[in-house]
Amino acid sequence: MAIDSPAVKTRRSTPRDWVPQWSAGAALRAIRATLVVPALFAFSVAVIGNLQVATFAAFGGFATLVLASFGGDWREKLRAHFGLAVAGSVLLVVGTVASASLPLAAVVTLVVVFLVLFSGVAGPNAATGAPAALLAYVLPAASPGTLGMVPDRLAGWWLASVVGTAAVLLLSPRSPATALRDAASRSAGTLAGYLDAALRGDPEVQAAKEAAVEAKHQLIDEFTATPYRPTGLAAEDQALDSLVGLLEWCCSVFADTLGEYPDLSRAPEVERELLAETSACLRAVAGLLADRPGALDTGELDRKIEASVAWLRGMASGDPGYADAVHLSFHARTAAFAARAAAVEARAATPGSRRKRFPGSLSLTSLTRVASPQTSLRSVWFVNSLRGAVALSAAVVVAGASGVEHGFWVVLGTLSVLRGNAAATGSTALRALAGTVLGVVVGALLLLVIGTSTPALWIALPLAVLVASYAPGALPFAVGQAAFTVTVVVLFNLLAPAGWRIGVVRIEDVAIGCAVCLVAGALFWPRGARAVVADDLADSFRTGGAYLATAAHWALGLRHDPPAPAAATAAGARLDDALRGFLSEQGTKHVPKPLLWRLVTGTVRARLTAHSLAGLPNPHVEPDPFRLLLGEQAGQLAAWYDHLASRLDRTDHGDVPMLAPPTFPELLEQPGASVRDLACALWVHEHIKHIAARLAELVEPAGVVAAQRHRPWWR
Repeated sequence: MAIDSPAVKTRRSTPRDWVPQWSAGAALRAIRATLVVPALFAFSVAVIGNLQVATFAAFGGFATLVLASFGGDWREKLRAHFGLAVAGSVLLVVGTVASASLPLAAVVTLVVVFLVLFSGVAGPNAATGAPAALLAYVLPAASPGTLGMVPDRLAGWWLASVVGTAAVLLLSPRSPATALRDAASRSAGTLAGYLDAALRGDPEVQAAKEAAVEAKHQLIDEFTATPYRPTGLAAEDQALDSLVGLLEWCCSVFADTLGEYPDLSRAPEVERELLAETSACLRAVAGLLADRPGALDTGELDRKIEASVAWLRGMASGDPGYADAVHLSFHARTAAFAARAAAVEARAATPGSRRKRFPGSLSLTSLTRVASPQTSLRSVWFVNSLRGAVALSAAVVVAGASGVEHGFWVVLGTLSVLRGNAAATGSTALRALAGTVLGVVVGALLLLVIGTSTPALWIALPLAVLVASYAPGALPFAVGQAAFTVTVVVLFNLLAPAGWRIGVVRIEDVAIGCAVCLVAGALFWPRGARAVVADDLADSFRTGGAYLATAAHWALGLRHDPPAPAAATAAGARLDDALRGFLSEQGTKHVPKPLLWRLVTGTVRARLTAHSLAGLPNPHVEPDPFRLLLGEQAGQLAAWYDHLASRLDRTDHGDVPMLAPPTFPELLEQPGASVRDLACALWVHEHIKHIAARLAELVEPAGVVAAQRHRPWWR
């Protein structure tokens, strides 16, 4: 089996399957499995004396303790394991019923596998539980059985679920969500320190900046360390998800602001007070996320923002220093806006607040809101789920039609080697076969030494389980496959002594499963996530540019309907998922990660700049030449983003060069501008200047991604 545990995959491009490394989490997982699985198997065989109970208790133990890796506190883990037990029970019954007819099994497998895999969009616990739930289905679906066996099979599954859950609750590592909150707390604290250093005119401001950037990188690494989002559908999870993006945005805004104003000790008093309150707000965010007592009240920050706006409005556009005052005000207000938004999300992300402020937040509505943007061929969740469903359904058909002795191993072999693209699947299939052959050799040597001695087999079983449960994510894939093969040889010889021949049967079945998976991978998604990342980048630039233009028109008073961020937000979520899938794939990444992250950052900058503009008041004034000019510039930005997107999508433009980004003149004078709400119009102007200055850095990475997009999939 040796299915990789999703909890231990990372975004690194180096294939972790080939890099043995110590993992405390894997060691703890191995200890739990070694204590529980052999004990359950022994109890089922020696005390209950039922082979069905023993089989499903053993495989249920692997599902609960090895494949599933749930996060959260003990309550969340208990709910997740209970959900897995119930879902597995339903799937076990469905699989048993479907096994009576090969056509029925093929159709049911297609539907069930798609739904189970796609349910991972609900959050990290659903994603990590999907392989475990599938094991509960494929074991009965691809094995001979009758409805009369269902009670015994359920007894084995629930025995494993109850004992395995107890072991997890007693021996659990620290929650990833807690680690993410700690990283967010450090990021907020270092950002506050960075701003304080600039306000003091501290010569060590550069060191404070480096600390803030390093803390941001640690936060992003923690957030992107798994091939799925580490946050679920509950309100506090969604708030934590948003908080990560906002803190990244804060770091970018602060770097831009303090790059131009490294010494704020001589800034106007009203702006110094605003930035000081911004720093205090971020310190409160850091304390709240670290569970340190303290109030987080954004009321004072709102008052400082209003005072800054009133001071700017009190100046005449012809006053000396007015242009610089507007420029500094833009930076100060943007920093305050980002910190305020982070504070709002931090309150919602705090575990203590979720029971008070967001009762019943996990609902069908929230599930629909998250799942609906993923029902697209530009979603890695949708494509991976569809491809997995087709592959496993085909494996069921092949296993049933070929009449192999153990069809379950064909399906499980398919599930084991299913990867993100055809090339990675082929590589994993070869290692799966190599590992299986190695396991058969080791198992045969073991049986030659100990024979079929029952006591010796019982001694060998915990050792085999220990290696098989430690291997996923910590040892080479072939080693895990070999260890699991040895475990199977020992288990089946304890049930019905057959010697080393059971291993040979497993080689044949796994080879068939690998072949099925290779065909499915080549036909349905040969490029893997590479093409989907390009598609989702294109969508993010298009929707982000459109959102930016409508938000600018709103802030200029050229439209009075509030801008809708839904499309840009959904595109950003799909891009995040696709990027995780791409970076977790094995093999060489032909697009350097710095260039790829530059594009991703470009989409985030467009979306959050639009969000900042949408937060400006809508002035009820008649359009004047100055506002119309700014509206036209915003439209040009959206048009260029759309052009950039056209280079990333499926159309091959050959050697035709990209259009140069638009450049806009510095508007020292505001032609035809009305005095009323001039500050807001000037802030829009600052937003446009700020984002237009960063467009040129997107041209090179877009060209690289476009070139790789149209490479043949086998290269």
